[in-house]
Amino acid sequence: MFGFVIAHLLVAVLLPLVARRNTRAAFLIAAIPPAAAAVWLLARTPQVLAGATIIETVPWVPLIGLNFGFRLDALALVMTILVCGLGVLVLIYADSYFARGRGDARRSAPLLLGFAGAMLGLVVADDLTTVYIFWELTTVCSFLLVGQAGISRESRRSALQALMITSLGGLVMLLGFVVLGETAGTYRISELIAHPPTGTATAVAAVLILVGAFTKSAQLPFHNWLPAAMVAPTPISAYLHAASMVKAGVFLVARLGPIFAAQPEWRVPAVVFGLATMLFGGWRALHEHDLKKLLAYGTVSQLGFLMVLFGAGSHDAALAGATMLLAHGLFKATLFLVVGMIDHQAGTRDIRKLSGLAARQPWLAVIAALAAASMAGLPPMLGFLGKEAAFGAFLSGPAGAAVDVFLVLGSMLTVAYSLRMWFGAFGTKPGLAPTTVKPADLQALIPAGLPALAGLLLGVAYPVAHELADGYATSYESVGKPAELALWHGFSLPLALSVLAVAGGLGLHRARTPLTAWRNRLPQPLNAQRGYERITALLERVAVAVTARTQVGSLPTYLGIILVTVVAIPGSALLIQFTVPDDLRAYDNLLQVPLSLGVVLAALAVLRAHRRLTAVLLVGVIGYGIGGLFIVDGAPDLALAQFLVETLTVVAFVFVLRRLPERFTQADSSKAIRIPKAIIASAAGLFVALAAIGFSSARQAPPEASQYFMDHAEKGAGATNVVNAIIVDFRAFDTVGEIAVLAVAATGVASLILASRHERRRREQTQQQEVRK
Repeated sequence: MFGFVIAHLLVAVLLPLVARRNTRAAFLIAAIPPAAAAVWLLARTPQVLAGATIIETVPWVPLIGLNFGFRLDALALVMTILVCGLGVLVLIYADSYFARGRGDARRSAPLLLGFAGAMLGLVVADDLTTVYIFWELTTVCSFLLVGQAGISRESRRSALQALMITSLGGLVMLLGFVVLGETAGTYRISELIAHPPTGTATAVAAVLILVGAFTKSAQLPFHNWLPAAMVAPTPISAYLHAASMVKAGVFLVARLGPIFAAQPEWRVPAVVFGLATMLFGGWRALHEHDLKKLLAYGTVSQLGFLMVLFGAGSHDAALAGATMLLAHGLFKATLFLVVGMIDHQAGTRDIRKLSGLAARQPWLAVIAALAAASMAGLPPMLGFLGKEAAFGAFLSGPAGAAVDVFLVLGSMLTVAYSLRMWFGAFGTKPGLAPTTVKPADLQALIPAGLPALAGLLLGVAYPVAHELADGYATSYESVGKPAELALWHGFSLPLALSVLAVAGGLGLHRARTPLTAWRNRLPQPLNAQRGYERITALLERVAVAVTARTQVGSLPTYLGIILVTVVAIPGSALLIQFTVPDDLRAYDNLLQVPLSLGVVLAALAVLRAHRRLTAVLLVGVIGYGIGGLFIVDGAPDLALAQFLVETLTVVAFVFVLRRLPERFTQADSSKAIRIPKAIIASAAGLFVALAAIGFSSARQAPPEASQYFMDHAEKGAGATNVVNAIIVDFRAFDTVGEIAVLAVAATGVASLILASRHERRRREQTQQQEVRK
């Protein structure tokens, strides 16, 4: 698994070399790694469906236990079918799409492949750290793909909006990962599922992780970035925003659901926000005229549906969720690709300008009809299996019945906007002349048709679909007889709800015109896009105000802000937990007393100095005093480095001070300014002193590394001074670094000397020329 991820990323890095010469070849080459991964996946599908789990661990930083963990189980199998299978089809489609001069083809091929590799790594990850790494890689790739070359202002704005919302959610999610991992003592997802942690910290982690999932999967109130991202070319919209990326949040909820199944802080927000998103997205989709915007809000609605199913935490809901996850990827990818062809052939995506396409493009109309039927939940499509299973998963209890009511309402909207999409694109409209279209490109038609056909075949061959979905659903315990996918369960309540959803959707579609007119008359006090714009504008104003007060060009101000931050955050924690060590002594060597006294007196003298040169020399005295303390403590190497650095620093200061006034200015001598500085400096000094005492006394026993150095210093390095052995032999790169620092400092001093000589010679030459004149 790791090899396939690396192959995706490596080929993506090398692909720009091909794209510069031939963009069409670049897309076809980019399709090879996901195709190879898909073949490997199909070869292991029987093994995974039989209950086996393929695990792979790649050491990253073994000394601190960081590894790349990967796992291929039933859930990862479903997602990799979408990521790899649809990835191949989208790249083949993109080869035809970008050949028409649309979008930035040279950048899109490598970025699409890189995104596919990051998404593959995300879905097979078995470690929270690994999940986060690939999570952020998908965010960056999405930003670059939506923004394209950045020529369009709208594309730049949409890309930045997607980046900000998803990356901020990712940071919140990372905090949840840390809380969860530290609470459970492991970051391995399979171990967390086997031994789920409990308690308040786990509940907090659940809420934080949900925030990241909500932002990635466009749940209310973070949904607005997805419709805005429709400015991207159609293949990118089909892959990122229908088949893979937006499902990352839903997938994360599915992956971690068995860990938090007992946490109401996980289930309740997932179900409530999912239902609200499903209804809102379906309502918006019903009134859109742009086909891509209609599909975008439809995607928002379906993602809410999936969030409800995976967040419910039951076997039957998980079965329906896995089925709908696969069905949604298939039908939505087809519909986006179909819209891309309509846009190219007819020159518009506005359904008010399209008429009669079904007669002119019958194959395209059939493909779109199959996908729309699956989206609407009509038999015998895969979408029907998932939707009926979803209705049956919430039949027990009043809370489940309430969820079913909202699911039926959301499904009515789904049927309505599915009909609106198909009839709006392909239907013949009275009073509107038939739209002139170009012939369909076979290279684009086949990738669009295969997912729709797969949705039909998996619906008819429902035992295969059941095996795929049930492999994940068994992660939850079943109450009573577990549900099964089938086209016919007899006359039952879920079937009645499915019929009711279809009938209600037909009614909503027939009443869409008065509904749209009524909607347009409604006040809109809440608008997610307007809220996002106001929040970003507020952040900009706050940033300008903070910058104006902190970035004032004053070094004392900058140092003061840094020291206040240090004292306020780690300092408060240190003050709460600080305890005076029992073996604390005033000094260990009598020579420490005069050296320390000299350092303190020199520091006080610096505060009273009026001449710059005097202050620099006194600072040098402080440095030399600290070097003396190093000698007393048995670290002559450190003392030598300290003496050299201090000497070079003093020399450098002397050359710089030649160009500055002899005395300090007295502009800041007022008590109103000096007293706060003194307080901040004293607090910072006290923090450093307490931290030195606390940290030096915190160690109770030598760690393994220290014991190793003590045992091998004399034998391996021939040194009885362990500090010297560590610096010179065991950590020789430290010495190399110190030599580099000294070399840089010496170079700077030499440059100042040479510059001073050059300046003096230039002045002398100028004076001689003036005398001659």
